[in-house]
Amino acid sequence: MRRAERPVLLRESTGYHHKVDFVELFFDLVFVFAITQVSHTLIEDFTWEGALQATLLSLAVWWVWIYTTWVTNWLDPAKLPVRVALLALMVPGLILSSSIPKAFDTRGSAFAGAYVVMQVGRTLFFIWAVRRHPGMRRNFQRILAWLCLSAVFWLTGSALEGNSRLAVWALALAIEVISPSLGFWTPGLGRSTTADWNVEGGHMAERCGLFIIIALGESLLVTGATFAGLAWTAATISAFLISLVGSIAMWWLYFDISAEVGRRAIAGSADPGQLARLAYTYVHLLLVGGIVLSAVADEFVLAHPTGHADARTSIAVLLGTGLFIIGLWLFRWATSRQATGSGLAALCVVAVLAFSSGYVSPVGLMALAVAVLVAMATWETYRCTERARA
Repeated sequence: MRRAERPVLLRESTGYHHKVDFVELFFDLVFVFAITQVSHTLIEDFTWEGALQATLLSLAVWWVWIYTTWVTNWLDPAKLPVRVALLALMVPGLILSSSIPKAFDTRGSAFAGAYVVMQVGRTLFFIWAVRRHPGMRRNFQRILAWLCLSAVFWLTGSALEGNSRLAVWALALAIEVISPSLGFWTPGLGRSTTADWNVEGGHMAERCGLFIIIALGESLLVTGATFAGLAWTAATISAFLISLVGSIAMWWLYFDISAEVGRRAIAGSADPGQLARLAYTYVHLLLVGGIVLSAVADEFVLAHPTGHADARTSIAVLLGTGLFIIGLWLFRWATSRQATGSGLAALCVVAVLAFSSGYVSPVGLMALAVAVLVAMATWETYRCTERARA
């Protein structure tokens, strides 16, 4: 008697948007913790070296998450093996997140080991899950080869110290960041094309939108926790309200204006894999980075709202705002090939603020930066309304 085949773990193609499963949301909680750890690490060591380290850790956190999002775009989390795999990934995910504050100190091996286990382990599981689908299996065999190459440098770097660890880990991350744009070319296996990454666009857009929510939520947590421990003076209350308005403006600019444009674009694209790689895998890094840096700026301003803005406060406020605007501008261009003039105007204003930052208070500088976001959101909402009427 022929043995019954195991159930197919791929999502069924229904022609409709694949909803995000609850286990995916549960998995995301690990990354709420990870983003919080990164922002607190940057707050405690806001130097050039600390900034480079925090940037690398942020990229690593994003890269683990976005690779998993690609996998759950194809595999169905409602199937038991996929669900168990996601839950199992949470264990090294928590180890990775917990080791972030001391990743460049005593817990480098824990961070690198957990990262490699997540990246390589998840890819091995996917190869097993699609073993009856030669095209997808071959695609992830190429990915596995690149991840194993980067794993060598992650593990080697964990045995080094200081700037040597930073340099080797940067090389490991660069291998992973560059590999998708090279089609994961591998000797003997060839290269992948974006046609091999035929994602379900609606699900990809929703998952990346949820990561933006994670970053914004972390910003609110930092602001609320800091404000709760301070004396509630006029200056601190003003800083708290301004930071809240800034978070709302970022939410408005992304979700009320840009997210739906992106969702429609990728859902209707003839090559959704290419759009997912550019707009959601790469460009969203700038959006998340801008939000995290703005959360750090909120902490600095709440702690010292009056007086003259020092260098670290000015950099955090203006660079956070600028990164978010650049990310939003590139996202709109990637999804609609329309570069909004309001984004360029907003960047020019932020550049002007950089030259005058030493003459205003921290809370005043943050108010001006938030005013730029609010003005941009107001103008874009007006334009959307006028287009709808037309």
